[in-house]
Amino acid sequence: MRIGIPKETFTDEKRVAITPSGVDMLVKSGHTIFIESTAGDKCHFTDEDYRKVGANVVYTPDEVFQRSELISKVAPITEKELEFLQEGQIVFSFLHLEVGQKKIIEKLIEKKVTAISYELVERDGDLPVLQAMSEIAGQLAVEVGESYMANAHENSRGILMGGLTGVAGAAIVILGAGVVGLNAARAAIGRGAQVIVLDKDIRRLSRIENLIAKGITTVVANPYTIERSVKYADLLIAAVSMRGTKSAHIVTEEMVKSMKKGSVIVDVSIDQGGCVETSHPTSLTDPVYVKNNVIHYCVPNIPARVCRTASFAITNVAVPYIENIANNGLSHALSSDEGLVKGVCVHNGTCSNKIIAESFGLEFRRLHLFSTN
Repeated sequence: MRIGIPKETFTDEKRVAITPSGVDMLVKSGHTIFIESTAGDKCHFTDEDYRKVGANVVYTPDEVFQRSELISKVAPITEKELEFLQEGQIVFSFLHLEVGQKKIIEKLIEKKVTAISYELVERDGDLPVLQAMSEIAGQLAVEVGESYMANAHENSRGILMGGLTGVAGAAIVILGAGVVGLNAARAAIGRGAQVIVLDKDIRRLSRIENLIAKGITTVVANPYTIERSVKYADLLIAAVSMRGTKSAHIVTEEMVKSMKKGSVIVDVSIDQGGCVETSHPTSLTDPVYVKNNVIHYCVPNIPARVCRTASFAITNVAVPYIENIANNGLSHALSSDEGLVKGVCVHNGTCSNKIIAESFGLEFRRLHLFSTN
């Protein structure tokens, strides 16, 4: 199969979809790789690194798209990239169509491509590609929160996360005990902070307690406990995700108004619309704003802060799916992997994701597989 890796053009997106090690695997399986020149530069993967493992380096994005049957990306597809798509192509990327514009999914339908969304692909009830990025995002949420609690912003409170003898550490409140919440809690406890984790699922809270041991407080989430905890926070990490749909506003603007002046919100769920009412997307170049005297950090592609690590992580979990499709054909790969099927949002000119179809008033058709690719 001919596989294309375009250079990412999303704002401040520094990751690359497949590292040279992943390309090496695919080339040795008999596939042809086209990568846009300098696509890996920001991760310190040079064109020569890709040539050494057998990739063909091309110099325009349209050439990548024109010569490839499968397009491997990281960030959601842009309007310009939509114009390059050809009928029958496969697009594998974080698409986040549920929070995108209707015209994006309409164009994917019109182009009759197969669009597979990394964040919806399942394995044994988990979301393996998304989970890799969530592990990174959880750790980074604490890192950036620590910076803005200290003195990274003129409104910062000037707090040392771990405190010291006679001075309490920062109060870190984490909404959501999933992968992001677990990794954020582990990082915050390691820095000596006071950590409170809220979730509706007792099993998740128990898991965090068992994995992190003592020193963490877990609370069952409901409007009352959320309101009380938000008011107490020096750093609020909002990590509530809704599988395949927009995040609900768990934290209202009135709750934000009750927070301490100069406290920090890191809304990790912003790529799904955000779970804080006062959140809106920012960028790595301009990551924060102040609203109601609270510093908001709302970068949707936060793992791009550590683009090399993140690119390796994506490659580790995504390349086996790409290799399955390339080796066996799309239909066979889908028919043998129900978790992969769940990632398919558009196929053969129809929307095959019921939630997305209902959100945008589109016709939904269940995915039908055929005997050939």
